[in-house]
Amino acid sequence: MIWLFLFFCVSGFCSILYEIIWLRLAMANFGVTSALVSIVLSMFMAGLGLGAWGSGYLTRRYEKQLRHSALSLYALTELLIGVSAILVPMQLALGRTLLERLGVSSSWGYYLASGTWVALTLVPWCACMGATFPVAMLAIRSRFRDVQRSFSYLYAANVLGATLGTVVPLLLIELYGFHGTLRVGAVMNVLLAATVMIVARGWPAAENVPSPEVSGESESRRAAPPTGRLLALLFIGGLTSMGAEIVWIRQFTPYVGTMVYAFASILGAYLLSTFVGSWVYRRWSSKHATKDAVVWPLVGLAMLLPLVTADPSLGLWQDVPRLRLVMGGLRVLLGVAPFCALLGFVTPMLVDRWSGGDPNKAGRSYAVNVVGCILGPLLSGFVLLPYFNERWVLFALSLPWLTVGFNPGWWTASQEEKPEGGWRFKASYAVAALAVGLLLITRSYETRFPKHAILRDNTATSMAVGEGFNRDLRVNGQGMTGLTPITKMMAHLPLAHLDHPPQNALVVCFGMGTTFRSMLSWNIHTTVVELVPSVPRLFWYFHSDAAQLLSSPLADVEIDDGRRYLERTAQQYDVITIDPPPPMESAASEFAVLKGILCNHQAQIEAWWNYATMAAQRRRGRANCNRAGFA
Repeated sequence: MIWLFLFFCVSGFCSILYEIIWLRLAMANFGVTSALVSIVLSMFMAGLGLGAWGSGYLTRRYEKQLRHSALSLYALTELLIGVSAILVPMQLALGRTLLERLGVSSSWGYYLASGTWVALTLVPWCACMGATFPVAMLAIRSRFRDVQRSFSYLYAANVLGATLGTVVPLLLIELYGFHGTLRVGAVMNVLLAATVMIVARGWPAAENVPSPEVSGESESRRAAPPTGRLLALLFIGGLTSMGAEIVWIRQFTPYVGTMVYAFASILGAYLLSTFVGSWVYRRWSSKHATKDAVVWPLVGLAMLLPLVTADPSLGLWQDVPRLRLVMGGLRVLLGVAPFCALLGFVTPMLVDRWSGGDPNKAGRSYAVNVVGCILGPLLSGFVLLPYFNERWVLFALSLPWLTVGFNPGWWTASQEEKPEGGWRFKASYAVAALAVGLLLITRSYETRFPKHAILRDNTATSMAVGEGFNRDLRVNGQGMTGLTPITKMMAHLPLAHLDHPPQNALVVCFGMGTTFRSMLSWNIHTTVVELVPSVPRLFWYFHSDAAQLLSSPLADVEIDDGRRYLERTAQQYDVITIDPPPPMESAASEFAVLKGILCNHQAQIEAWWNYATMAAQRRRGRANCNRAGFA
């Protein structure tokens, strides 16, 4: 069994490595938009679910034929996963070339075409990843006859490897780049497949091995036949956990930096806590009956803990620059770890109870959980968050768990097995009351600002805060820009350097709209490309003539990724300008990317390029002076 634990640890590591890099490569080829990110992650999860369901079905139908070669089949899936590390980047690059030749102009048409290609690229390979669970469980059954908790064993190993996979690949990317890191993953998968084949030679058949009591439970404790309610809870687990992750990103971005840092810290805390919960379940379930696991109201309460740790009134030395990132990470860990640990406890518990060691049932139940994982981000990002405060969305996601807590025996399989109401029923009411109390006594990030305007969309939460010349634009709580003459000069200086009268211009990143407004003052057609839909709708907060300018026939606002828009459009511009979002350390790389893409505009962009670089240095120097205590 220790061999399979090591195998799945390595497999989980490689899977997260591929997911991280494939997402970045997909954004590089098809655009950095929230819709594209949702497509990639959804297709990744869809492949996992399809592979788990399909391999579970095949193991049930051909179990006798496959039993003796289950480990060899597992080795083949790992080998195919290693091949995907080499082929997926080539497939994504080919898709970009094909889309350029198609010349799709509309955003929805582009998303449909790129999403279809991403699905064709990722789903087959991700299905191989999802197929590993039922196949490995069949291998365990070929060695042990009555392994009731085999899924949770493999699940804990896989999550441990995935936890390591959130950190180590980032270091490898710095050393070897995306493609080099993928090659490292491919080598690991090939070595893993070879090791599995070696171990398979000495893997004895079930007929030659006595049937041990692996589960650690007496016959009286064995699980009763499962019901569909277990699948409903698995679906709710996937739905609420992934939906809450989208909310957490918006809640914690003000404290840990940009969305990239927020996502990385949340993912690390999520996987580490999930592993701890699954490990605790393994230890607990070896000594206790499954019917004792009445934890549902606690799951709902734990989901609301980020309301406390993301409360701006919780200081945690947040104003000390050197401690900002550490304290932000502490907020994330304290907020999400309890819920993730509980989820890591109940998810393998439910799958073990439903499957009883049967690879087919485990594949089906895992696929149901994955379906919830696919729908969760869509529900939060596109249905709830555009209209409701993050706090109310979290409360809505916790309601299913709190509701199940009112009937502790709802999830069990038979009436005889249902626990008595008593203290559990009263405890559920107490936990629900505490959850409502957390909602009422905590505050949201925007309450820090007495005067503000806030808008939400499927990409981010945008805020305009302050008064007079102290107004700022914040996206997910992260400061984007302030009122400054620099953004005016980024329009006027390059336009003044042209050797011919300008006809049109392009602004990448709307911000407060100052550069866009300055471009229009030259009476030329001005197009602005902004990634966050709600940002242009805050234009009025910073400039009183916003409505008049937006209604001008010379103004055109596009909601898109700037680079993808430039690759898609055939329009040529006299001037193209960009004011990149923070952190400023990434400004040079972002300028370089645009400069390489806009090589056909070399003569026109030279002036703004030099000035924008100078402006970035000036802002960095001003920030250093402020930190040193100078006026």
